[in-house]
Amino acid sequence: MSARIAVLGGGAWGTALAVMLARDDNDVGFFARNEEMVRAINERHENPAYLPGIRLDPRLTATTSLDAALAGADCIVSVAPAQAFRDLARQLDGRIGDAPVVNCAKGIERDTGKRLSQVLAEVLPNNPAACLSGPSFATDVARGLPTAVTVAAGDETLASDLARMLSAPTFRCYSTDDLVGVEIGGALKNVLAIAAGAVTGAGLGASAQAAIVTRGFVELRRLAASYGARPETLMGLSGLGDLILTCGSAQSRNFAYGLALGRGDDRSGLKLAEGVATADIASRLAADLGVEAPITDAVARMLTGELTIARAMDELLSRPLKAEHQ
Repeated sequence: MSARIAVLGGGAWGTALAVMLARDDNDVGFFARNEEMVRAINERHENPAYLPGIRLDPRLTATTSLDAALAGADCIVSVAPAQAFRDLARQLDGRIGDAPVVNCAKGIERDTGKRLSQVLAEVLPNNPAACLSGPSFATDVARGLPTAVTVAAGDETLASDLARMLSAPTFRCYSTDDLVGVEIGGALKNVLAIAAGAVTGAGLGASAQAAIVTRGFVELRRLAASYGARPETLMGLSGLGDLILTCGSAQSRNFAYGLALGRGDDRSGLKLAEGVATADIASRLAADLGVEAPITDAVARMLTGELTIARAMDELLSRPLKAEHQ
């Protein structure tokens, strides 16, 4: 069943989702701010800035008019970065009726420590909040390669309805009402991907990388549990599945950022990595909640220059020995 879906955000992930939905015969209102990008999508069927070499389905058209993209939308898919989500939500006020808003960014608001569904509830209390997350590279989705993700909402029926609406032949959406678990899993795996990249960039070996990812996953589960997330959610696509994908490929922006960090390279020209903004607030939240998160804390300190990768490994390896399940 086709629907009218507004996709807001002209980056790689926004473009990939928009073209996937258009390919499945949905009526897609695709909003992007950059006029040159919009012309390239509409006239040449490509987004050379974010998805070079991938031809887009000609059924997808883009617009620089937010009102045009939103007109008649049954569902709003936000692909704005986590730290820009509040501003976008404010722009939606009075324009979208009671349509649900599906957030596709993975992060925690740095200034407030709020999950993005909490931000939406503050700004647009009449619009149901949902989240789409899971192991998915934009290039794979844009090319129509098989992908599976999770769609979460506090209401189980809404989550199921949105999963059906957003699914396509090569894009399978599972549903859950554990919105907290999906949001926390998506946000924290980005921080852990930076850690995995840093270990790899520093040449510390595959064994160290495996240890960092595994022990980092323990931190992710601890912090998610403190928010009331269900363990099975973290073992699913939006937790373990996304962690496996993100921590093992330089195609991940967070892993690539970590690689540069571990090598000591200049990081000023790298594309946005959501984990950079999330690391510090995740570390502070863990401390406030009394959750042990030494890897998350080490990433936050490395990003500020307080800690080197060598010193971080020394600190982690010198921690008191204990049973693995603790």
